[in-house]
Amino acid sequence: MNLSSEVLGSFEQSKEKIGELLLKNTHLTRAQLNEALETQEIQGGLLGDILVEKNFIQPHDLIKIVCLQIGIPFQIDIKLEDIDPNLVKDLSINYSKHHQVLPCFETDFCVTVLMSNPFNYNVINDLHMIFKKEIKIICTTPARLEDAINRVYEKANRNIVDSIEDQEFEENLDLEGPIDILDATADEAPVIRFVNSVIFRAVKERASDIHIEPYDKETVYRFRINGVMTEILRQPKKTHAAVSSRIKVMAKLDIAEKRLPQDGRIKIKIAGKDIDIRLSTIPIQSGERIVMRILEKNNTALKLETLGFRGKVLEGLQELASHKHGVLYVTGPTGHGKTTTLFAILDRINSPDKMIITVEDPVEYEIPGISQIQVNHKIELSFAVALRSILRQNPDVVMVGETRDQETAEMAINASLTGHFVLSTLHTNDASSAPTRLIDMGVQPFLISSSLVGVLAQRLVRTLCKECKQPTKISDFEKVVLDVENVPADTTIFKPVGCAKCSNTGYAGRTVVSELLLINDEIRALIIQKADAATIKKAAVRNGMRTLRGDALDKIFEGVTSVDEVMRAINSEEAN
Repeated sequence: MNLSSEVLGSFEQSKEKIGELLLKNTHLTRAQLNEALETQEIQGGLLGDILVEKNFIQPHDLIKIVCLQIGIPFQIDIKLEDIDPNLVKDLSINYSKHHQVLPCFETDFCVTVLMSNPFNYNVINDLHMIFKKEIKIICTTPARLEDAINRVYEKANRNIVDSIEDQEFEENLDLEGPIDILDATADEAPVIRFVNSVIFRAVKERASDIHIEPYDKETVYRFRINGVMTEILRQPKKTHAAVSSRIKVMAKLDIAEKRLPQDGRIKIKIAGKDIDIRLSTIPIQSGERIVMRILEKNNTALKLETLGFRGKVLEGLQELASHKHGVLYVTGPTGHGKTTTLFAILDRINSPDKMIITVEDPVEYEIPGISQIQVNHKIELSFAVALRSILRQNPDVVMVGETRDQETAEMAINASLTGHFVLSTLHTNDASSAPTRLIDMGVQPFLISSSLVGVLAQRLVRTLCKECKQPTKISDFEKVVLDVENVPADTTIFKPVGCAKCSNTGYAGRTVVSELLLINDEIRALIIQKADAATIKKAAVRNGMRTLRGDALDKIFEGVTSVDEVMRAINSEEAN
């Protein structure tokens, strides 16, 4: 049932009244009512729940009686033709299903909605904010409402699809300069409005990526929000060609080439903000899979403090930023903020007396005072080639977007040995694995030990929504999962709940979990001996390094994130 026990309880202050109403308006018999009343006297509980458990009435019978008492219409037979599918354009189907609500029709002053629980005041307030009108409620059963939601959203999607198919696609569009998608008018092609609406929604919801995935019968649209993939909508497969062509035209790609991968960029304006989109298409069995990475061009580099670094890690990074030479690596999986951290360090270093040059793929942040080079594989401008040319200009600081091969690694190390401070990224699970990874690439251990000054490993974890997070006690199972000892049984941690402000995810934003390996004489000796990562890690911990798992535990016990989120973002093998 969707009605809360508190609400039902308030209506059962007079057992005879609700009983008489059920006798008059349902198939309940007097004998059944008396039996339920006797059970209530013995066991306690709510009369309505007892009647439902005994199958004397159906759940919707009770909802009907409650609605009758408070004067809200109750309707089982829903006429779908009377529902306006345009009203759901501002509500996702996930929201409608989760909260059991469906807008039906509107007048100049109010919007009428279907609900299975008329006492969900949070949803009513949300709808009032969305439509800016009075909200009137019609109550129905959860099953009928679920069916109506599916049918109405299917109809709404079909309207978009039909309008896309009816419109002849224009290939020769004026795309010089940034496109302001808020300038789109109702006269534009439906496919243009549809693509613009997807991009606008992604930016509004702070998604980092848009994934468009064609399958046999439909195309799935998903956003990556705070590192987690979320399905947004589904469209029939027949719309994919028009959408794909429109996106390719925006990126100035070859719309006729569907057999080879293509990469491009789209510059747009949304509400005055410059947005840079990196586009990647790859051919799969069912069509072209499209991924769009969203970057705000007017984003400034963040400060180390605001990213979530603190304590000894923050102090260590600030000290490393003052080095005149050496190599600092930032490691971690793709999409966990390595480049952002590098630019936070560069922002700290950046001053008129420093010459800083970067080579990136792509240029994500544009920082005044820093010369930035974009890798271009089509003309064989790789990291190694660009780095070789950079060193001829004698910079003070060099940032290499990624160390992928032996040539790039050796050039970066040699640059540090000749008086340059070099920053780069590396793909390893933790900080202690970086020296081993470089040795595996073919770099000589003595070069690594002579040049490496530090390795920062990091992950991004979602932070709990401050509005709805709830305290809870740590369980024995969670202690085992986290591998922690000597934690009091009454230790309070927090769990996600979900509310309107966090789109019912329970999380809002992300923060960094990190470990910083500072290279001292003991670590240098181990690198020369080609010691494994575990040995290097033990030595680092003895010298005061706080591990990824340790930093994650601190953030759990401080209420910043949850156990589930830490286990999702940090594999147990990586954290141990």
